[in-house]
Amino acid sequence: MNPILLAGGSGLVGRWAAHHLRAQHPQLPILIGGRDLAKAQATAERIGEAEAVLLDSEAEDLGLGDRPVAAVATLYRDSHLAALRFAQSRGAGHISISAEPQDIAPEVAAYMHDPGRAPVVLGTEWLVGATTIPALQLASQFARIEDIRIAAVLDVQDTGGPEQVADLERLTDSAPMVLERRNGVYAWHAADAEPTLIHAVDGTDMQASPISPNDVVTLGTVTNARNISFSLAEELSSTRRQGGPMSTEVIVEMAGDDTSGQPLRLRQAVVHPQGQMSPTGLGVAMVLERLAGLDGAAPAAAGLYFPSQLLDADTYLERLARTGGQVLQLDPAA
Repeated sequence: MNPILLAGGSGLVGRWAAHHLRAQHPQLPILIGGRDLAKAQATAERIGEAEAVLLDSEAEDLGLGDRPVAAVATLYRDSHLAALRFAQSRGAGHISISAEPQDIAPEVAAYMHDPGRAPVVLGTEWLVGATTIPALQLASQFARIEDIRIAAVLDVQDTGGPEQVADLERLTDSAPMVLERRNGVYAWHAADAEPTLIHAVDGTDMQASPISPNDVVTLGTVTNARNISFSLAEELSSTRRQGGPMSTEVIVEMAGDDTSGQPLRLRQAVVHPQGQMSPTGLGVAMVLERLAGLDGAAPAAAGLYFPSQLLDADTYLERLARTGGQVLQLDPAA
């Protein structure tokens, strides 16, 4: 079995992805790649059956020579697309998790110029599937959807490493525009024009900032909802306000008509007690399993995908629950 390469594998998401891969595949060889070999080696030792490799983003082969890989995950912002091009040169599937809608053109172009080579996954759905997959299941109860409002809550203690912090700051502070769907039209709007009030799982009101992960276009394409927005609050999570440990939560509200044509409004939340990094790592791990055919089916065919297109919903939700995640049905009137 060729190894899975985690480029940036010594970061928090990388360590969680490796943890989930190792739990599911005890003998799977994993390459922990990074620019700091000592950190990569420490992670590899903790994971077991893993090897640290020093990556050179200026080299076409990432400094790995002709070494084969089964799939590649890029877990940091790779402006050179070095890991993606390396994966394509090996015919291996690739997922990245840092490119937002305004950033995906280089990845899409890399795929379009060699579309038959390998699958390419645009992984920047919030928590890599933990938002979109449950939301699509909720949407199946509607015949027509008018509004989808998504609100993510990150606990103030739920911080990652420098790369993740920089990505989050870029997503929330430095992006002057956000992508939303309004009255059936995708449009960019000033990020600071309309402060958003959201309601956490425990009912607490919070101020949130609009953001635009790929969930907006994924849900818009599949559901054809006329209005879609996504907001993020960095506050105390509901569990910590109640005296427990921190968690992460994603609240999804939908409104439209049911299959009999009657008005329907539903509200649910995904809550994970290990914060944002574990479900993100789980999504990365399951995409890599699908790309490499580790789930018992043939490896994913060459194509351009979002995570929710590749992952079986029932299998994903079972694995999410096994790690402590819950999908809670909430009062839509709250």
